Amino acid sequence: MKTIINTEKAPAPIGPYNQAVLKGNTLYASGQIALNPETMELVLGNIDDETKQVMENLKAILESAGMTFENVVKTTIFISDMNDFARINLVYGSYFNEKTAPARETVQVACLPKNVNVEISMIAVL
Repeated sequence: MKTIINTEKAPAPIGPYNQAVLKGNTLYASGQIALNPETMELVLGNIDDETKQVMENLKAILESAGMTFENVVKTTIFISDMNDFARINLVYGSYFNEKTAPARETVQVACLPKNVNVEISMIAVL
């Protein structure tokens, strides 16, 4: 049995998916982009603000499942321009303890939903 996780503190899905699915003690969080959950408007002022909104959306999803970033075991970061990696990494890294940070990969892609610059998904375990 799986449990669907959805919270109003993160953007509503914009397609046929849920914010996250909890299966057993493992949470699979869908990729988040920089949508403000209150307005459903994109936060695209700069890559730092965009990444912060993505991480705040993921934080809300984790919290709705009774978890924190300490529970995250794997992340995937999709970016439209590898030249933004260092700035994305600084913001992303501020949400984790470096000694217990999750495994991850970062991939440059041709295009992301709504032409954003960064999307991040996570897997977390209770």
